[in-house]
Amino acid sequence: MQLESKKSIIKKSQKDFYQFLTNLENFKQLMPENINKFEVDGDSFIFSLKGMPEIRLVMKEKKEFDQLVFGAASSKLNFTLTTKINAIDNNSCESQLLFDGDFNPMMAMMVKGPLQKFIDTLAENSSKL
Repeated sequence: MQLESKKSIIKKSQKDFYQFLTNLENFKQLMPENINKFEVDGDSFIFSLKGMPEIRLVMKEKKEFDQLVFGAASSKLNFTLTTKINAIDNNSCESQLLFDGDFNPMMAMMVKGPLQKFIDTLAENSSKL
């Protein structure tokens, strides 16, 4: 299952936004309002939204200034969440979130809507920075 957010314009340089995201504590600012839990642990963070199970995202790959890839810490859920960052000028950049998950059809049907809403919220909140 593949999902993508709309592209967001961020009022930070590509480098500044990349560095903002590599500090995992900053992801709390991007989370939806209905966040129940948020904790950073090394190169990963765990969060839960009301009515949803806890999810741990682990930093899998960094491509300096233009891409970050997070993956599920659990082998039960196989997915990645990629943030692509493209420079526009010295003071702004464009960002897009790409979700790629390997779910059975029943699971995919159940999680597609909430996941799309989640990545759209992260993208929208990024544009408000």
